[in-house]
Amino acid sequence: QLQASGGGLVQAGGSLRLSCVASERTFSLLNMGWFRQTPGKEREFVSGINYSGGSTRYADSVKGRFTISRDNSKNTVNLQMNNLKPEDTAVYYCAAGPGYTIVTDDFPRWGQGTLVTVSS
Repeated sequence: QLQASGGGLVQAGGSLRLSCVASERTFSLLNMGWFRQTPGKEREFVSGINYSGGSTRYADSVKGRFTISRDNSKNTVNLQMNNLKPEDTAVYYCAAGPGYTIVTDDFPRWGQGTLVTVSS
């Protein structure tokens, strides 16, 4: 089970930190990802981190503004979001899977989502 938190309302240029806590005993073996979705659109990849934390990747739209990290001792993955823009408004989901991938369908486990709203 994945539990995401940290969403909220922030002004453009502000920051938020999303967290996702996993109840998986094998968390340290899982590759993690953050995705986001807005109404009427497909869920899109935002950022991913491999099982050890040694590799990370980002969508071009968030590169340089978002930072993903994980703490395997706490079964937690975080997404630090800085310099937020109105177009970052979405429901953000954390996901876990066996592969280090950006493909939505390759992640079998999903959190419930947390809403991020960025006002202009």
